[in-house]
Amino acid sequence: MSKKLIVAEKPSVARDIARVLGVTGRGEGCITGSDYTVTWAIGHLVSLSEPGETDPSWVKWNMAQLPMLPERIPLKVLPGTKSQFAVIKKLMLDKEHDSLICATDSAREGELIFRYIYQMAGCKKPVERLWISSMTDAAIRQGFASLKPASYYDSLYESARCRSEADWLVGMNASRAFSLAYDAHLSVGRVQTPTLNLIVSRDREIAQFTPRDYWEVHANFGDYEGLWLNPEAKKDPDLKDTQCWDEAKARAVREAVAGKDAVVAESKVERKKLPPPQLYDLTSLQREANRKLGFSADKTLKLAQSLYETHKLVTYPRTDSRYLPDDMKPKIAATLKKLPAAYQGFVSAPELNWNLGSKRFYDNSKISDHHAIVPTEKTANSSALTRDEAMLFDMIARRLIAVHYPYYEYDAAKVITRVGEHDFKSTGAMPVVEGWRALYRGDKQEDKEPPLPKLEAGDARRVARATVKKGQTKPPAPHTDASLLSLMENAGRSIEDEALREQMKSSGLGTPATRAATIERLIEMGYACRKGKTIVSTEKGRQLIAVVPEQIASAVTTGKWEKFLSDMAVQRDEAERTAKSERFMSGIRRFSTFLVEAAKNGPRDVRFEKEAPAKRKAAKRTSARGTGAKKAGGTQAGATKARGSKASGAKGASRTRKKPEAAP
Repeated sequence: MSKKLIVAEKPSVARDIARVLGVTGRGEGCITGSDYTVTWAIGHLVSLSEPGETDPSWVKWNMAQLPMLPERIPLKVLPGTKSQFAVIKKLMLDKEHDSLICATDSAREGELIFRYIYQMAGCKKPVERLWISSMTDAAIRQGFASLKPASYYDSLYESARCRSEADWLVGMNASRAFSLAYDAHLSVGRVQTPTLNLIVSRDREIAQFTPRDYWEVHANFGDYEGLWLNPEAKKDPDLKDTQCWDEAKARAVREAVAGKDAVVAESKVERKKLPPPQLYDLTSLQREANRKLGFSADKTLKLAQSLYETHKLVTYPRTDSRYLPDDMKPKIAATLKKLPAAYQGFVSAPELNWNLGSKRFYDNSKISDHHAIVPTEKTANSSALTRDEAMLFDMIARRLIAVHYPYYEYDAAKVITRVGEHDFKSTGAMPVVEGWRALYRGDKQEDKEPPLPKLEAGDARRVARATVKKGQTKPPAPHTDASLLSLMENAGRSIEDEALREQMKSSGLGTPATRAATIERLIEMGYACRKGKTIVSTEKGRQLIAVVPEQIASAVTTGKWEKFLSDMAVQRDEAERTAKSERFMSGIRRFSTFLVEAAKNGPRDVRFEKEAPAKRKAAKRTSARGTGAKKAGGTQAGATKARGSKASGAKGASRTRKKPEAAP
């Protein structure tokens, strides 16, 4: 009797699938049963070959041989996992199995992992695809009940393949060219270099910033306070409406109003409604966990992955969607009822809307591979979670409840109080309907303002006290994981509006799954470092940005590529998909050639500091570890091959080196 071979991405996932399907027999590198055999990869088992394996003449580093533009980049089995590849290959080719089921992660990188293994094994058997967003037993069963032909995901694979080969071409050529040109261990890449440029640009703004003193006049009217409105501020874009550059003038205003009669010239109260925040995708979860809990992006991803894979308490975390499909409404209702007891007071409150149908949260058109991150129907056992896991789960659970709560409503008051010829501004907010903010009592709200008394135009007051306070303009804040992730998501643009961010996210730097790894890689390579909660550039990082051309450092340029790859991933027409693929790779080849020429002709007044042997060894370890691992090297796989190599003393374009290179 023929069987189906299921290939999972990790042993733990394979065990869960086997348990749900009732497959219990033990085999070599697999679990066997009467209908299925379940086996597993260990992340990437197959990768693109290194240059020297593609063409023997590329073993030595020689500027004259750049750019390297092979028509086809061959695949190779990674040495560290070749034994498991041999197991999978044998099972794939075994006549006992008449078809396969791809059960790697339901995302671009997971698709690439399986397709590379399938190709390297020389398998031709039909394949179905398991596509799930949760590791609960029910989700796994439902996924197997709705398998699709692998061909349905050909566009996703084509996008992943182009991304992988683009990173190889850009990274291998640029890293070799700039390393040879500057006699240093340099890594240049399609995503990591523009990300580094974001950090360097912010540090440059801070370094070039000149603080300037200003003064504000505060008036106390007994039961409220106001700030003097400087009429000259309208003419100066650097000056806020309550600030004054001239201390003498500010003090003159204080003297003019102190103890004087005042009258309310204007009083406006506007009822405002603030909707619940959207559900989390990975990037927004990482940003908020950094801001609220101080977690790095990488730590948040690992915790979320543990909640998904080990504890099965949240849905697939590596998502770029903040929406849910319409057909999940019954499941979400069940999930809310199964949340731990600590949340049931909020769930059972009359304010909770069980019939939520808002397009802000349920919208099929806004979902590509996966929906927003939400808790699963499995009830959490808090004692089984670490403190950090529990805090992250709390964020995800509260957010799901919050979206089912009413808008937060408040009265925003603005009062102008006139003292002679001088106007003073007062603002305040009075909560009217707590709404979704009931879930966040005790949190510091950025827009929280003290309430104002009820005031009407014409009300009389007296200035009980007037003071002048000195302040100083501040430079932009150094980057944190949160601010950097936001710029990466929006291709270098600072965007506060949630709706506009949604439109931009397909044009970001990298993907949600790879952004954390990109930040960590910059730190590992010595281009940036952490100082407390901030991320700042190093001298090496600033020097690299000084010598590379603007095109490779541009977040907008890379964002356009990512948008192209994102569009390719959902292109159903085969001819159009092929045309897009060829057009993209043609552009990448031209760009790789451009980067080599830029390295040859770049500025020669920059000297990179020689690295100590210990650092060189660390760089080698980072290269071998980071670029071969799934998701750790995603968008930058090819960009890290050059580091960790010992520089020769040769000069100019004729310099050659022989260096080990990590697999993408």
